[in-house]
Amino acid sequence: MTVSLILTKKGRVVATAAPDVTLQEAAKTLAEKRIGALVITHSDGAIAGILSERDVVRAVASKGAAALNDPASGHMTQKVVTTSEDKTIISVLEEMSARRFRHMPVTSGGRLIGILSIGDIVNHRLQEMEAEQAALKDYIAG
Repeated sequence: MTVSLILTKKGRVVATAAPDVTLQEAAKTLAEKRIGALVITHSDGAIAGILSERDVVRAVASKGAAALNDPASGHMTQKVVTTSEDKTIISVLEEMSARRFRHMPVTSGGRLIGILSIGDIVNHRLQEMEAEQAALKDYIAG
């Protein structure tokens, strides 16, 4: 199974923001959209970084409420690890686990085409396991 299968089911909409968006604006977007990360993009759509809820919490823990006025670019992860649609779901899960992050943008030809969360992968895997279990029950009963 590949990444494209999850994107087909969940959609390809990605929440993005400009590098100069404040942490307060970013936090508001994260809360309103009920998501864990924003992909920070340049005006041409190129990925500049990724800002997670954890990044916001770390900034506030370090600088206090004043951090909320800082631009996202000062607190985001700049070296973003991405994946492609043809990668296996298991390989993406392994990489996310090994590198200890929960969100991975999906790109094609250098363009952002989706994002996967660890939750997306776990939900997909649970659905696969339920389908396998049902198939085995049918096989045994049949």
